[in-house]
Amino acid sequence: MSTWNDHVTAALLGTQRREPPPLPQSPDSSNEAAGRLLDQAAVLTLRRRAGRRPGAGAGPVPIAPAPGEELPVVAPAAAARLTRILRGEQIRVLPEWLDAAAARGVRVPSRLLPELLERGRSDRMLRSSIARAVGRRGVWLALQNTDWAYLVGSGDDPGGGPDVWETGTRNQRVAYLMGLRETDPGAAREALGGTWASEPAPERAAFLATFDHGLSPEDEEFLEAALEDRGKDVRQLASDLLARLPDSAYGRRMAERARACVRAEQRTVRLRRQTWLVVEPPIAHDEDLARDGVPFHPSGSFAPGGRAGGPVGARAAWLREILARTPLTTWTELFGLPPMEIVCLPIADGGDGAERDARGARDLHIGWARAALRQHDAEWARALLKGGAVVEEPEALADLLTVLPPGERETAAAGLIRWVDGNPDLLRVLERIPGPWNGELADAVVATLAGAAERSTHRHEHTLTQLCRIADQRLTPAMVGRLEALAERPEAQIRALNELTETLRFRNEMLKELAQ
Repeated sequence: MSTWNDHVTAALLGTQRREPPPLPQSPDSSNEAAGRLLDQAAVLTLRRRAGRRPGAGAGPVPIAPAPGEELPVVAPAAAARLTRILRGEQIRVLPEWLDAAAARGVRVPSRLLPELLERGRSDRMLRSSIARAVGRRGVWLALQNTDWAYLVGSGDDPGGGPDVWETGTRNQRVAYLMGLRETDPGAAREALGGTWASEPAPERAAFLATFDHGLSPEDEEFLEAALEDRGKDVRQLASDLLARLPDSAYGRRMAERARACVRAEQRTVRLRRQTWLVVEPPIAHDEDLARDGVPFHPSGSFAPGGRAGGPVGARAAWLREILARTPLTTWTELFGLPPMEIVCLPIADGGDGAERDARGARDLHIGWARAALRQHDAEWARALLKGGAVVEEPEALADLLTVLPPGERETAAAGLIRWVDGNPDLLRVLERIPGPWNGELADAVVATLAGAAERSTHRHEHTLTQLCRIADQRLTPAMVGRLEALAERPEAQIRALNELTETLRFRNEMLKELAQ
């Protein structure tokens, strides 16, 4: 220690006033005193670090070894392709690779876990797919790096037992509550009720969102109380959840409002007696309506009204919100008809003129479409998709495809695509139709691509490019041959088709490798 102190003293006083002491067995250093001081200080520092013994309790804390894996690793060819994807080749197919691997019961190779977890740190959309494919070692690795802690609790395991509700992070507590909602909704509701008053508003909203799992009439009392919450997001979530409970007091309040806006009326048209639906939007907005989740300015109330043009307007927006939150049984009971016949009834606005009648039909059908989606009513979804609904937002109909039984979705989606082909709504509709696109749906998409490729205007070139961008991850790779034929088009349009064909080939090979 005295040698080190002598060097510190020489450094403080300066080598001109105090020569650094000689250091035995040190390598040759600078003849200059200042240089020799620095060289010898470096040697002393290295000796001190190399020779230090850890004191009691000061040693490194051993890390628990990674648990053994239960799933086999992917085949070498699939691992090599994942390496290529992570390096930037066809990076957009990464979620499909991960989901396909998880579906086949295989996992990511350990050597690729750090790079994959790092990518998930900056891309939230990837996280759920990563959690399903990284195996037990991926979770263990995430526990060693706070930058990857997002993985803990993003899968089926929230990262702890029941004590995680008291001690865990927000994401862990949400994951725990979500898992409990799926097995014992009452216990989850009781756990949340015990801490509800002390939770900040963002946490209350995040926890209340878990009621989406296992929602039942037993949740009504809790949700009704949440309508009075001081947090705006909490109140909106509570009203949205209550709208999915048709037999609730909330549903009865909405049904009463809706019946005041829509009524049946007998009219004679061309000497024929017909039943018409007369639509009159609500005249005023009040605190009770706001409490039940209908704001004074609903989303889209000032937006252009689609192909009809002009703003939607506050009253029409109120009507759509009320209808979207009204139990659909209200209409079958009121009119004594099945959904298909109700959807096909002629509709009139409370005012005069064909334009106002068309506006009333749009508002009514949009409200019904939103209600069918929220209430997951397949019969109403089928009626709206097949019954010629007058909807200025065809993407609202695209959302209804998820409500239909799986066996009906392809045909319904193909019909919807053919209906909107050639107008600006096409791209928005395709964005809402999840993959994979097979069978009749794939045929309709390829026909749409062919129609866009045959046109040489700048607008259609742009449409073709966007169509290819949407289709590259959703269209079945089996369509590669037909797309190669489409690529024999004018040079201005061949690039987008070639890129789509290349992506489909890549995906086809990728899925074959994962199936090995």
